Amino acid sequence: MIKQEVKQPRNGQRRYGMQRRLNLAVDHLRPQRWNWSALVRPIDQQVVRQTDDVLQPTQVFSLRYFWLDGFFSAVSDNFYLSFLPLFALAYGASNGEVGWLTAVGNLFGAIALFPGARFAERATRRQPLVLWSGGGIARLALLGLACIPLLVTQPQTAVLLIITLNGLRAFMANFANPAWTAMVADLVPDFARGRYFGSRNMAMGLAALSVTTLAGRLINLINNWRSSDVAGYQLIFVLSFLFGMVSTISFSRITEPPISAAASHEHHRGDLRRILRTYPGFAGLVISAFVWNVALQVAAPFFSVYLVNGLGATAATVGILASVSSLSALAGQQVFGRLLDEKGALWVQQVCGFIIPVLPLTWLIVTAPWQVGVFNLLGGFVWAGYNLSNFNLLLRLTPDEQRPRAVALYQTAVFGGAVLGPLLGGYLADAISFKFIFGLSAVGRLLGMVLFTWLTARALRANK
Repeated sequence: MIKQEVKQPRNGQRRYGMQRRLNLAVDHLRPQRWNWSALVRPIDQQVVRQTDDVLQPTQVFSLRYFWLDGFFSAVSDNFYLSFLPLFALAYGASNGEVGWLTAVGNLFGAIALFPGARFAERATRRQPLVLWSGGGIARLALLGLACIPLLVTQPQTAVLLIITLNGLRAFMANFANPAWTAMVADLVPDFARGRYFGSRNMAMGLAALSVTTLAGRLINLINNWRSSDVAGYQLIFVLSFLFGMVSTISFSRITEPPISAAASHEHHRGDLRRILRTYPGFAGLVISAFVWNVALQVAAPFFSVYLVNGLGATAATVGILASVSSLSALAGQQVFGRLLDEKGALWVQQVCGFIIPVLPLTWLIVTAPWQVGVFNLLGGFVWAGYNLSNFNLLLRLTPDEQRPRAVALYQTAVFGGAVLGPLLGGYLADAISFKFIFGLSAVGRLLGMVLFTWLTARALRANK
């Protein structure tokens, strides 16, 4: 952290004052000085006075590019994520096939985690692993999606290719996840995580706010112009790929921090069992995450489908409603970023986690698409806090010496639940109704939070 006063350290050498260190950092960041402001503002001056840690100019340089990586990654993701099920619907996919689209992606994501963790443990550098897998092949799969209308004329074959390419994208993105998480834990210092990730997530929220609305409008505009059901989707996949590559380039500019001594120790079979026995808080996080994500994914892939098929919304309307969530998430990033540092990730997680089960219940009473926008204001706000606290809890609860494997185990639980959820939801939506799966999702989310409070929160409080 940049110091405000000149201080005499133990080694007898005088530290630079705040103004000199600030000048060095700004010189290092030129010509994009606005990024310096974005990085410094989230760090409260009280935190500055309470820590002796110092951010070197190279660290600030890396944090700037990590911030930009997050921004352009959010631009890329929000060009297509809300519209991938609608792309499949344009080829006549059923509710069950939409469920398979999500389930296969999550299954491939889960399969990738432990091989990714082993590669991360054996690699001398984690950054290249992230770049060629999640930053490279995963984003090339988006170009493959854009090419489907050029290569395939049979709708059923097109749906199968959509499912397959989404599975490949998910596999490569999650293959990089253990290495990415371990690298981020070393890159972002503990004392600044709440406000730094709040600032980074706010930038990602701004991207989502503008891009999702733009993507929905582009789909309608291009489809009408070309008299096609899929031409607009081709454009957004190409744009998603291009912005994704800007994110990849930004991540490549980061100076990778050295691997900690604890993380570089030799790994043995049975390490995960020891982690679960030694860290009950982490074990509780894994168990509750599985239940939570089954409940989420029972309904999540079908909200957009219900908007289109049940409420008569267009792709543009879906984009606008998603942007409403992004707008309120900006306020959530600011509020919960500060609360995270003041009250802790556990407090934020519980407050947001017990509000979220109410959200799918609101879908039981909506009769028009505009009403969804009202409830999305609350949803975006509390999800911002939940995601921010959840990631910080994961960094806190995973041990340094086993972080890649521990992250892989946690994400396997997440994706395991996310595989079962869409399959169950797709079957129940066809067999019973959309509203039934929305109510089921609410009950499951509440059960997940009860398990989290009983297992993880209790263990954390006992260790204080």
